Amino acid sequence: MKKLIYIVALLLACSACTTKKTTPAYSWEEDLHQRLLKDFCLNREQVKHYIQKYIPDVTDEQMDRWEESRALECMVLDGEKRYFRNAGPNLFRLDSACIDLKRKVDGVQTDGTDDVNCNHLPEVIAAVEKGGGPIVTPKRMRVTYTLTVDTNAVPAGKMIRCWLPYPRQDVKRQTEVKFLGASEPEYTFSPADCLHSTLYMEKRAVDGQPTVFSESFEYTSSAEWYNLKPEDVQPYDTTTALYKEYTAERDRHIIFSPRLRELAARLTAGESNPLLKARRIFRWVNDTFPWASAREYSTVENIPEYVLDNGHGDCGMVSLLFITLCRIEGIPAHFQSGFMMHPGSWNMHDWAEIYFEGIGWVPVDQSFGIPTFARNEKEAWFFLGGIDAWRMVVNQDFGMPLVPAKQYPRSETVDFQRGEVEWEGGNLYFSKWDYDMDIEYLD
Repeated sequence: MKKLIYIVALLLACSACTTKKTTPAYSWEEDLHQRLLKDFCLNREQVKHYIQKYIPDVTDEQMDRWEESRALECMVLDGEKRYFRNAGPNLFRLDSACIDLKRKVDGVQTDGTDDVNCNHLPEVIAAVEKGGGPIVTPKRMRVTYTLTVDTNAVPAGKMIRCWLPYPRQDVKRQTEVKFLGASEPEYTFSPADCLHSTLYMEKRAVDGQPTVFSESFEYTSSAEWYNLKPEDVQPYDTTTALYKEYTAERDRHIIFSPRLRELAARLTAGESNPLLKARRIFRWVNDTFPWASAREYSTVENIPEYVLDNGHGDCGMVSLLFITLCRIEGIPAHFQSGFMMHPGSWNMHDWAEIYFEGIGWVPVDQSFGIPTFARNEKEAWFFLGGIDAWRMVVNQDFGMPLVPAKQYPRSETVDFQRGEVEWEGGNLYFSKWDYDMDIEYLD
């Protein structure tokens, strides 16, 4: 009997050992492949169906030409041509003829942020010029941020780890941050020097129920604007730690490739003043690259090169291109991001800051660019040296570690806005959860 028990135990142990050996190890290549499959999830007929809303008689030859021009984004995965999930809408943002056709059907669509800023920017400029300093027009907001993991996305009883975005307290235009509460009794704030500001919580999954994490807080966001003049910008002290750090390359997304070096030199040829160099870069990016819905950043090897190759980019993409070109030209620059909180138009958003000797760090929103509603030079250049009050700053850089550390690669390996979630079995990608933000404007 004892011998039989021993044999059974030995067989079970061998079975467990075999199971452990055959469990596949985590592979970034396979993870990336799955992410690409989610981003490029449409076939040609699905994209054609969308296009037919505006071009009923669209032909395959037309689609081929759009693909060749990269206005219609696609790639071959598993031997099949697959189209980006927003390939159809992006076509009508990128191809000039398609833009005109869509306007004839839908009319001219206004941007909600422009509707707000059309009145807000003159208010900011006037307040600064009255002598109130560069930080003016404060707006106080109360926010409840919720992240909901899908029902049964994680086995019942397993612990889910969650990082939520939280407003930074080291940004001079973002003040009076007040924590109101969280869904879990135990939570951890990231250290003040962490470049991604987070609130971390854990919760066990329950069978048949979604797992909900939430936080509530208040904060005050102000506009910041500098009436920049070339003569106010002093020569850089190139020996400082600040200058060396923020004019250097990064391992990804800030790479001084030969093409980018040549481009930066061409854009700034004959100019030595840092402000005028930055303006040339800013205007060129603004005039050259229309906004379009973007792939997940984790699937892009080099974002500035992607913008050049494809002729478009979203806010973070054009910001990283601007930052890289500025750094090549010896202008210190860094990434900043979080949310734009304009009433009725809140969304994730990325921008930048650049440093001028004698002035300091100033905000730059390359994606907002030169406003179409600008009525004078100050409004036209507002977002190079200024930013509106409707913001929530979460990040002072990109691609930095989370605290506490994440075990698996993040869903968003570059930015941090929506949040991050994982369990012992792996990262929970965006398709496994959703997020929402409720904003109450207090003044």
